[in-house]
Amino acid sequence: MDYLKWSSEGSVAVITLERPPANALSNGLLRELSAVLDEVEPNRELRVVVIHGEGRFFSAGADIKEFTTVGSSDDFSKLGSFGQDLFDRMEKFPKPIIAAIHGAALGGGLELAMACHIRLVSETAKLGLPELQLGLIPGFAGTQRLPRYVGVARAAEMMFTSEPITGLEAVQYGLANHAYPEAEVLEQALKLANKIAKKSPVAIKAAIELVNYAKTKEFYEGTKREAELFGQVFGSNDAKEGIQAFIEKRVPNFKGE
Repeated sequence: MDYLKWSSEGSVAVITLERPPANALSNGLLRELSAVLDEVEPNRELRVVVIHGEGRFFSAGADIKEFTTVGSSDDFSKLGSFGQDLFDRMEKFPKPIIAAIHGAALGGGLELAMACHIRLVSETAKLGLPELQLGLIPGFAGTQRLPRYVGVARAAEMMFTSEPITGLEAVQYGLANHAYPEAEVLEQALKLANKIAKKSPVAIKAAIELVNYAKTKEFYEGTKREAELFGQVFGSNDAKEGIQAFIEKRVPNFKGE
C-alpha cells in the first residue's frame, strides 16, 4: 500500500496513516483504509482496531491540492458521499476502532477520528474543522458528528471561526475520551485496546449495533444534504479563491459568490 500500513499486535490491528508530511486524506488513502477494513473484519483473531498517524500528525486534513483536479460539483459531491459511507461503515464496524491522535486532527482528519468509537488525544493536539477558511464546508459528515459530541453552539463556533481546540479541551467538551502526554498516546491506546479485546466479540458487536441506533434518520438526511452542499459550495467562486489562497499561502478575499 502507498499511503498506510497495518500490522497486528496480538488481538489488535494497528493501522498507521503514512502519507507525509501531514497524512492528508487523499482519495487513494481512503480507498486503502477501506481495503484494510475488508481484511480485518473477517479475521477472528483480530478484535480491536487502533488508527494513528506516522510523523508529526494524526491527519491534518483532506488533500487540498487534489481538490484542484476534481472536475465538477457533482464529482465533488460523490467524493463527499464516498467518505461519508466509509466513515459510517467505521462507526458500524463490528470491532471497536480507537483513534490515537497526536499533533493535529483537522478537517477530514477530525472527521475520520469522529467516525472511530473512541478517541484518545495528546494534551497539545489540535482538533478542528477549518474548511470554511477555504470557502468550503466539511464533507465527510463532520457537520453532523461534531454537534453530537460538543453541542451545536460549540460546533458552530469551531466551524465558523476555523479555530481548533486542544486535546485537553476536546476531553472537556466530550469530543475525546482521554488526553495524555504526546509520547504516551499510542501506548495508552494499545493498552485500552487490549483491555477491550478480552471482552466477548459477540457482546461487543451487539453493543456497537445498539449504540448506532442513536444515529437518527435526521442524521442521515443531514449527511445526504451535506454531500449535496459540499459539491455546490465547491462550485462557487469563493471556493476557487479559498483553495487558490491556500495554495499560495495568503489570506483569501471572499466576495460571497
